[in-house]
Amino acid sequence: MDENLPNRRRRFVGAIGALVVGAGSTSARAVGRAGLVSGESLARYGFSDGHPLGIDRQGAFLDEARRRGLLDRAVAIAPSAAASREVLMRFHTADHVDLVARAETDGLRWLDDGDTPVFPGVYEASAIVVGSAVAALDRVMRGECLRTLQPVGGLHHASRSRAAGFCVFNDVGVVIETLRAVYGVRRVAYIDIDVHHGDGVFYAFEEDPDLIFADIHEDGRHRYPGTGHAHEVGRGAAAGTKINLPLPRGAGDDAFLAAWSQAEAHLERHAPEFFVFQCGADGLAGDPLADLALSSRAHRHVATRLRALADRHAGGRLMAFGGGGYNRNNLAAAWCEVLGALTD
Repeated sequence: MDENLPNRRRRFVGAIGALVVGAGSTSARAVGRAGLVSGESLARYGFSDGHPLGIDRQGAFLDEARRRGLLDRAVAIAPSAAASREVLMRFHTADHVDLVARAETDGLRWLDDGDTPVFPGVYEASAIVVGSAVAALDRVMRGECLRTLQPVGGLHHASRSRAAGFCVFNDVGVVIETLRAVYGVRRVAYIDIDVHHGDGVFYAFEEDPDLIFADIHEDGRHRYPGTGHAHEVGRGAAAGTKINLPLPRGAGDDAFLAAWSQAEAHLERHAPEFFVFQCGADGLAGDPLADLALSSRAHRHVATRLRALADRHAGGRLMAFGGGGYNRNNLAAAWCEVLGALTD
């Protein structure tokens, strides 16, 4: 057990009390601001040689956010140090962590079956994504801000024991486990609107009744990873705590919003204590790796509604992660809509 757990829980309770007691104070207004987690070391997470997930994605978003005047509305949060082996192992197996750590020394070309290549500094870059997410979580739980967006993150395909689908370590999985292990928050909502099913999260928590899961994605019958069917609703005591809402090829905003109404009702029923949002932008029309036709308005709508749900059930606590998106104009527009909704 983390020896600092009692102190961290006391800080968490104190921060929430300050929100309630000092709702009109300057400190309470500061607490309500959203944080943006970005920086050079996070941008290093990406692949070369024309790989869809390149190192230019964060920059494309920041350029557009700057143009829209959004950067001044968020608290700038610099990347953290790489997560320790112990932190990574809150979600991942020791064998997987060690495989990634040795990947360059062992001369591996791929960490999976051909989607996730080894690149120089792969272990450190991947661990920085996780470390930054966990550090931002600590800021939220200490009451320094209520909401965060980390564009380079949301690596939802990595399972507990292996990399997959461009994802080396599953930062959102580590955040969920950290909420439980360090802060004693059990009922966590995970919401995923990436065009690809968040299989690494779903199956890791498929039998966990306290992980409330809602995922809207392109139908797995013709889209990687081939999972996330409507009948997958959780197992055992967790049956009914998960909802998967696959969309057909070519689906646009109307179909998405109809699915979202189901997801929102599901979240409302379960009243989570914390919200984790994977806001992948690869469902927008024109993405090279998918066949949906959403506009960035879908991202604005979901982020706005999640903010209201978080305010109602979770003291406002909401963390968003960029996820996928391989058309640079699309991801810039979608993530700007999310940041706009979090900072309005």
